[in-house]
Amino acid sequence: MENKKQLRNTLMLVVAALIWGTAFVAQSVGSGYMGPYTFLASRSWLACAFLLGLMGVRRAGQRRQGKRLPFWLHGKTLAIGGGLCGIALFAASAAQQMGIGTTSTAKAGFMTALYVVLVPVCGIFLGSRPGVKLWACVVVSVVGLYLLCLAGRDSLSLTGGEWQLLLCAFLFTLQILLVNHFSPQLDGIQLSFAQFFTVSVLSTVFMFVFEQPTPEQFAGAAVSVLYCGIMSSGVAYTLQIVGQQELDPTIASLAMCLESVFSALAGWIILGETLTGTELAGCGLMFAAIVASQLPDPKRR
Repeated sequence: MENKKQLRNTLMLVVAALIWGTAFVAQSVGSGYMGPYTFLASRSWLACAFLLGLMGVRRAGQRRQGKRLPFWLHGKTLAIGGGLCGIALFAASAAQQMGIGTTSTAKAGFMTALYVVLVPVCGIFLGSRPGVKLWACVVVSVVGLYLLCLAGRDSLSLTGGEWQLLLCAFLFTLQILLVNHFSPQLDGIQLSFAQFFTVSVLSTVFMFVFEQPTPEQFAGAAVSVLYCGIMSSGVAYTLQIVGQQELDPTIASLAMCLESVFSALAGWIILGETLTGTELAGCGLMFAAIVASQLPDPKRR
């Protein structure tokens, strides 16, 4: 029974990674119709509606069981945690959406996934001590990044979109560290709603300040917005919450690492994007570094 539960939870995380990976295609298509802040605001408000409905369904289930819990738990902590996580998520998502509009989905997926290596590295500032393996993974990921983005160019400088995706990886690292700090104190779905609500408000303000949304833009990007808002932000996040319960963290991380592979496959199958041999080698090195960074260190005597 326990093995079946482990397998079920792992499959949930693989499905979540598949949704997130294919969402890069939706984001790429959506960027052709509307600005990054407009797209982000649209998908975030949809995610809020989905999560609010999910909380309502769960609340109804609690009432049937005779539970009398307050709808919002730990209000002050939820507001602070959701606000900080939301600000980081807004900055990371905006940088990602801008970068996706100027590069391939494969590059976007693999560069974004660098956060898996960056999270433990940034843990140095929180008192952790990374081992030799982790530093080796960082070196390998940098080599992979060079092959993916810089090999064969006359200038050893990233394009504007690539810099935005690299910044996105650092910002997602910050968001993950904030979630790790606040999630043990809060309900997961409520924290998700609070952070997406923050993203929705911020992206809406930036949308009206820097962009000029029109009904035609929303009509053109409707499918992309629906997929990213409901499937990527709503369904996939819920699968992550359920799938990570009582599952080994290493297995969970490895399953979610598949997001970058799915993004490359989706770009190739749906958009017809191709990578050179050198770029594929870069993807391979980055994926190897991401996976290796999540494997447990060998036990010492």
